[in-house]
Amino acid sequence: MSRIGNLSACCWAIVFSLFMVSESVAQDKSAAPNVSPEKQKLYDLFEKKLSNVQFKGNFTVLGREQKGDLPKETYTIKSVKKLSEGEYWLFTARVQYGGKDITVPMSLQVQWADTTPVITLTNANIPGLGTFSSRVVIYKNKYAGTWSHGEVGGHLFGTIEPVPAESEEKDE
Repeated sequence: MSRIGNLSACCWAIVFSLFMVSESVAQDKSAAPNVSPEKQKLYDLFEKKLSNVQFKGNFTVLGREQKGDLPKETYTIKSVKKLSEGEYWLFTARVQYGGKDITVPMSLQVQWADTTPVITLTNANIPGLGTFSSRVVIYKNKYAGTWSHGEVGGHLFGTIEPVPAESEEKDE
């Protein structure tokens, strides 16, 4: 399987996104600019719905003939918190890749299409992995989007599920 297949395609593009600035912005809601009560309700719901969940689904690679089932992807989001800087959110994600099993905090941009969040990453250089871009829409416990890693890209989609109880116990 190619390196991109081993990365579970875009899932790590989403998870790693702006790795370099992951802890440079402190979480402080009191310092955040005033937002409307409606927007604050969306933010609170987003934090709640994307904490302690797994993205489980499939991905495609454009230009690659698909034989059999689509490749699977799974990754765990431990928590999501709104940062005081613009539309950035601190995602804390468990990354299992290449014999490593680490929990990584990352600052990701989330843009809103009315009430629908879109996780956005544009030409982010992730040390040791390359340059990634993605657009991932979150809606009703599902995700779907596009990804690219250099010249390779495709689609991704799946469900957002609570972290299984046995996974939570192993983490502690």
